[in-house]
Amino acid sequence: MSERIKLGTALPFSDIGFDPKTVTAFAQTAEALGYDHLTGTDHVLGVNVASRPDWDTSRNTSADVFHDPFVLFGFLASATDRIEFSVQVLILAQRQTVLVAKQAASLDVLCNGRFRLGVGIGWNKAEFIGLNENFHDRGKRSEEQVEVMQRLWAEEHVTFQGQWHNIPDAGINPRPASGKMPLWFGGHVDATMRRTAKYGDGWIMLSHPAGKEAVALFDKLRGYVAEEGRDQKSVGLEIWTSIANGGPEDWRAEAQFWKDAGVTHITVNNSRQRTHHTRIDGHSFADHIDGIERYRDAVADIL
Repeated sequence: MSERIKLGTALPFSDIGFDPKTVTAFAQTAEALGYDHLTGTDHVLGVNVASRPDWDTSRNTSADVFHDPFVLFGFLASATDRIEFSVQVLILAQRQTVLVAKQAASLDVLCNGRFRLGVGIGWNKAEFIGLNENFHDRGKRSEEQVEVMQRLWAEEHVTFQGQWHNIPDAGINPRPASGKMPLWFGGHVDATMRRTAKYGDGWIMLSHPAGKEAVALFDKLRGYVAEEGRDQKSVGLEIWTSIANGGPEDWRAEAQFWKDAGVTHITVNNSRQRTHHTRIDGHSFADHIDGIERYRDAVADIL
């Protein structure tokens, strides 16, 4: 992994809207400011909270905007030149594996290798029901999905017989030029960390703020990576932050903490309100652009 921390920002659709001009303007401005990557979150269905009075309001609903990540980044690939794209995270187990491998490979080719695929197992049972997928075996099934995808990206033709997949000597075309796709994992259970160590290029850690608990998890992951016989530096670490937490000196201190802890990617998400993540007060396009500009100005020399 690069010694310099890569800096990204989340696309705040629920605040700034989701029309093509607004999406393009945000992406192009982030690129002009020097941001390394844009992230988008994945959900296909959102529930109607009117029929669920006990719904956890920190979870997404039908009122929240989620562009399909492959369509979104395919659209933005032609409107940008340098900035990378990362879905954080694609709910893999609610999708057909071969189709995801094909979509990811096509996007990788069309954006000249600027795509990083983050995957997770999801939590919203309603989505799995609506997509006719099994919610209860999603963890183990996603592990086999990763094996299938990595082979499809690497090999011209694949023969695979597993518990959930049967490929009879066939392949996708195009495939990534490198024969692989940067694959990151989101989630915080031990099984996810072990999958990251075995298959992943990085882990997206959102469960803890800067502190000893986060460092302990990083060390735990590095131990699992070593057990797999892999170079610990080959697996990146990503966290999310927000300018709602303090001011420039606080942001600098936090960025330095993460750098010392071995974090490789920081994503500014100024619209997330859950656990220790805090959204900014202003929700306009100008508020969000001002926020990512001020954050980068504050921490640029540390990264």
